[in-house]
Amino acid sequence: MFRMWCKIWKDARLIKHMTVSDGKPVNRTKKVLSAIDEMCGAWDLARPIWLEANVRDFQKHSKTRFGQDCFAETIDFDYLEIQIIEED
Repeated sequence: MFRMWCKIWKDARLIKHMTVSDGKPVNRTKKVLSAIDEMCGAWDLARPIWLEANVRDFQKHSKTRFGQDCFAETIDFDYLEIQIIEED
């Protein structure tokens, strides 16, 4: 089972979170992108842009943060954080 925890932070407070699960037999990248799409749809949020720093953090720690520089539109929170909490 694959599970990813998505969190929105504002003023050092967790204001919204959800866990997305995926049991499909696809690779990790497809599971992550699918989970992001599901989260963005649930929260009516534009898909974040992956910068080099995000890719490095995610590869090293299975966790990354998307700030204003990762979104084409203005966001009303400080950052979006995603973290893999369970992998097959």
